[in-house]
Amino acid sequence: MDFFKRNKEGKKAIAVGIIGNSFISIFNIAVGIISGSFALVAEGAHSISDVCTSIVAYIGFKLGQKPPDAEHPLGHGRAESVAGLIIVLFLALVAYEILSSAINKLIFGVSNAPTNMALIMAFLGIIINTFLNRYQMKIGKKINSPAIIADAKQQGMDVLSNIAIFASVIIAQAGFKFIDPLVGFLIGLFILKAAYDVGKDNINNIMGKVPDDKLIGEIKKVADSIENVCGVHNIRINYFGSYATLSLHIEVNPKLTLVESHNLIHYTQNKIKEEIDIFQAVVGHACPYGEEYNNEGHLSSD
Repeated sequence: MDFFKRNKEGKKAIAVGIIGNSFISIFNIAVGIISGSFALVAEGAHSISDVCTSIVAYIGFKLGQKPPDAEHPLGHGRAESVAGLIIVLFLALVAYEILSSAINKLIFGVSNAPTNMALIMAFLGIIINTFLNRYQMKIGKKINSPAIIADAKQQGMDVLSNIAIFASVIIAQAGFKFIDPLVGFLIGLFILKAAYDVGKDNINNIMGKVPDDKLIGEIKKVADSIENVCGVHNIRINYFGSYATLSLHIEVNPKLTLVESHNLIHYTQNKIKEEIDIFQAVVGHACPYGEEYNNEGHLSSD
């Protein structure tokens, strides 16, 4: 995807998230206090954290778009994964506050069940968060942004939270008042689980986890479509947020001359970059097909 188009799409997705979550957080807390719903107040606190994490995601996305320089020849893409880890810290802190408050209310009890205002707000929350989740996830995957995908996953948790709040208000009004703080407790657990998932994804990104079989298959498919390329191996991928670099050994027809092999490797590198958007740089090493290196470093024929 074109750099400027990607930048524009990313900024728009994050801006929508910040505006949407700001609206939700204000009304969740206000309505939660007025209606007497702890679960709704807890969700409002979560929404405030969403605003903060959206801002962090924006900063990470912005830094990740900076072009390569002398000190960072492969670019600044890992800033997005670092932003994802900062989001994890926000989520863990919010989860702790919600869980501790919920446990306190479960132990000492609550006096009144939430009013119908909480029902209306929870229903609006389901609609708004569903839109934000689908919109941000679509853009995040389209431009391959870990920070925006992390932000979208939070919105998915918010949808589940609001469904639980809606159900809990009905049950609490039927006389089971402990359900409201119990749902607040479950929201805290949802947030903790989201923190774990986001943290795992971004740590794997930074640590260079082995790519999935689908991506390996795409690389091999492109290579196999090129005449005189007989296969690839030693595939190594380094992730830099929204993009990655690739190094691999390319098995070429041993009858080719040195110049022909050299040109074929460059053609294969460029073909992979053209066909698979995630790769910003590809480095190929030519290997004569049917030959392999033994432990002493000499070529030996099969």
